[in-house]
Amino acid sequence: MRKGKELTFLDSERTRKRIRIAFFGFLAVLLILDFFVHKHGHFSWETAPAFFAVYGFVAYVVLIALAKLLRRVVKRKEDYYD
Repeated sequence: MRKGKELTFLDSERTRKRIRIAFFGFLAVLLILDFFVHKHGHFSWETAPAFFAVYGFVAYVVLIALAKLLRRVVKRKEDYYD
């Protein structure tokens, strides 16, 4: 909750929960539909069911891991610019 400001529609926990449920429901529907859609992949593994969902998730996890490692390289002390 923000102090001194009026709550908006999206600040409500109930609304955020509904949006989250709708989002994950939509993702589940897309994943289920993926089993029924014929794909014309260039490579054989592209035609596997849910390939792009798994590929996207793995890419996301790898990017987060690389970002955490890179942070150690580029991070400076708090008073670096003083």
